[in-house]
Amino acid sequence: MPPLPTSVLDELRRLGDDRVSTAPDDLVAYGRDWTRYYTPAPSAIAFPRSTAEVSAILRACHAANVAVVPSGGRTGLAGGAVARDGELVLSLERMRRMDPVDLLGATVRVEAGAVTAAVHEHCAPDGLTWPVDFASKGSSQIGGNIATNAGGVKVIRYGLTRAWVLGLQVVLMDGTVLELGGALEKNNTGADLRQLFIGSEGTLGVITEATLKLAPVPKKLDVMVFAVRGLPGVLGVFRDVRKSGMTLAAFEFFTQPCLDRLLRHRAIRNPFDQPSDTYVLVEVEDATPEALEAWVGSVFERELAVDGVLAQSAAQAAELWTLREGISESLSATGVPHKHDIALPVAALETFCAELEAAIGARYPTWEICLFGHIGDGNLHVNWMKPDELTKEQFLAAVKGADAEMMTLVQRHGGSVSAEHGIGLLKRDWLGYSRTPAEVAVMRALKAALDPKGLLNPGKILS
Repeated sequence: MPPLPTSVLDELRRLGDDRVSTAPDDLVAYGRDWTRYYTPAPSAIAFPRSTAEVSAILRACHAANVAVVPSGGRTGLAGGAVARDGELVLSLERMRRMDPVDLLGATVRVEAGAVTAAVHEHCAPDGLTWPVDFASKGSSQIGGNIATNAGGVKVIRYGLTRAWVLGLQVVLMDGTVLELGGALEKNNTGADLRQLFIGSEGTLGVITEATLKLAPVPKKLDVMVFAVRGLPGVLGVFRDVRKSGMTLAAFEFFTQPCLDRLLRHRAIRNPFDQPSDTYVLVEVEDATPEALEAWVGSVFERELAVDGVLAQSAAQAAELWTLREGISESLSATGVPHKHDIALPVAALETFCAELEAAIGARYPTWEICLFGHIGDGNLHVNWMKPDELTKEQFLAAVKGADAEMMTLVQRHGGSVSAEHGIGLLKRDWLGYSRTPAEVAVMRALKAALDPKGLLNPGKILS
């Protein structure tokens, strides 16, 4: 890989000796995300400590035509934070300041490197939370959450990340600093530039600070897991809980192969005596004991579920959540998964899944398919597991055909090729299955206007 130009190195050293690393271990660790599909090959890693330093670094890189890859917690699964062509990785991890919570406005201003779980903990003593939540919250960072418009397990209750961002501080590739939105709930002054950067995966600008909108912490959460008969059973429980009058906070599902691999990987208690093909996790907010007891009883009376368990304590609730949130890690620990993150209209899920399993079963009969996801908002995580008889290289070559079959079905049912992890490098070839040529042309025009040299996170989303 080419070394950084002297002008860029001089700027980094001017900021401080600890602002840059070319250590081999750092190049590998910071040059990739969770996909592990691409060989990391950055030229160096920069560690700014303020927006002013980010601006100075980008200005120097812009002048020297050095490509830059913004980096947060690197928990993405689309290759959006991969540096494979000698880019400078700009890590925001040292920018973790969290200001005091504004109790009157129910907001908090934080730097982009603040870890999601740390923001939750920061706000909790005031009875507030930033209601964006997912399994990787212990390592994901706010800047990355916003840059990918992260989803997670509470979308059905609170919506996507963009609904909980009031203001942004963003640095463009030429070093220009934009302050967008502040702490205003209402700001009807033309195009909302803040929304351009939410979900743009660091291709238009680098998010350095954000003013987050907060919600009250629920007084009580009840968690239960039901064993049901296939996807029709999942959707049956979903329809029923939405009609129950209780506030649905989360609705997740997973299949028996997911549970089997989780139990192989982690020493946790299986709450079910008999296996089932599919399970659903339901979480409701502030339900009265009488309403909850009546609804759970009716689920079994009407045979919507074949078995189930209701958490009796916070510790038991955490154990039940592990059955869902521990899946992704366990798939990687017990096999070689090829992961997909797609979305369908909820009404199309049953037909889509039946068609997908039939198509893949006919073409690849020995493949194990592990399905899980946030079914209440139409988000499926589809995992093809590598058969033992195939090498990793053979498997990765074979999945191209399976991917094409699935994406064709996604397009036919009006779905999205990426529900919450973005496009990055991994989904770039499938973008046209969810976006029209006219939409892609507008996206290219935005990129050309804000980053005319194409130096910021190059190759991500658009080729």
